Amino acid sequence: MSERHPDYLDHVVVCKVGSSSLVDEHAAFDPSRVAAIASEAAKVASSGWRPIIVSSGAVAVGMGRLGLKERPRDIPGLQAAAAAGQAALTEAYARELARFGLPCAQVLLNRRDVVDRGSYLHIRHTFERLLELGVVAVVNENDTTSVTEFSFGDNDLLGAIVATLVGAERYVILTDIDGLYTADPSRDAAACRIDRIEAIDERILALAGESASAIGTGGMRSKLHAARALMAAGIPMAIVSGRDIGAMSAAVRGEVRGTLFAPSEENREPARKLWIALAGVPKGTIVVDEGAARALVEKGASLLPVGVREIRGDFVSGDVVSVEDPEGRLIARGVSRYRSDELAKARGLKLDVIGRFLPEKADVPAIHRDELLVF
Repeated sequence: MSERHPDYLDHVVVCKVGSSSLVDEHAAFDPSRVAAIASEAAKVASSGWRPIIVSSGAVAVGMGRLGLKERPRDIPGLQAAAAAGQAALTEAYARELARFGLPCAQVLLNRRDVVDRGSYLHIRHTFERLLELGVVAVVNENDTTSVTEFSFGDNDLLGAIVATLVGAERYVILTDIDGLYTADPSRDAAACRIDRIEAIDERILALAGESASAIGTGGMRSKLHAARALMAAGIPMAIVSGRDIGAMSAAVRGEVRGTLFAPSEENREPARKLWIALAGVPKGTIVVDEGAARALVEKGASLLPVGVREIRGDFVSGDVVSVEDPEGRLIARGVSRYRSDELAKARGLKLDVIGRFLPEKADVPAIHRDELLVF
């Protein structure tokens, strides 16, 4: 079973709202879309669930407030639009949620906030208190102060981090398409929606294109990456259309009008592993041989230096690193117990040999299985 903090609250649902779900056909901010989402949140709350909204759209809203015709391409311009838009977006959510007697709180996060384990836990406690008080938190990345190294990249990942952080029982993504299809439905009339996915393999990943909407940043691949981590956490994730009135509350009831990513009940990972995989910023990459890849994936083993083929990047002991198989596929993330230069010397060697020139590493795996999340 997953490691749950004693103060975790039951029946929490995180709903991520994509930018495309907040604009009209001309890509202009449409306040009626916020009203519809607030109405859905109220339905969810009235049925005993505790909703958290992770909302994109600050830049799109800010463009309108600042009179910009095109999305800025420079970082200061994007941050200025986000600053102006975030205020208007939060005002809109607060106004519409108040119609249903629901108080609203704004929570802005940078990845830096969740990389630090202590800060991560403080944020969790804040969310727990807001939920206890019946407050609907509206979450977004703090685009005004974020920098590339500590950016979430898109709100699909931010929503996944929030979902694991609070121990949510559902994660629903409202976007411009009602799920994952066997092909691009706008180009292939024979494309069929996949209603249920129980494992994300290379075949599923290949169905996701890299493109995002004209006003958003996240494509289907980013949603699959979020789903992969959430399935390890034992949290069901649904992708539904943001234009489908009632899709959000239906998904919370278990009636998914889109694609459901259904986790295995037997394979739930501890909270610390999920923090490593989602919140930690990888400082490097370890490429392993086929035997080591099988041991990690099939047996849940620790990664030993003997199975390491290549090291990329500079990292120190305690840094989060990615683990790839010989074909370059990401198979895991974990905390390295070696510096990159140490592991470069130790790769391909057994521990007793390593002990001759690195005595302190005589019985130390490259990554211990307790600090390794295998996707």
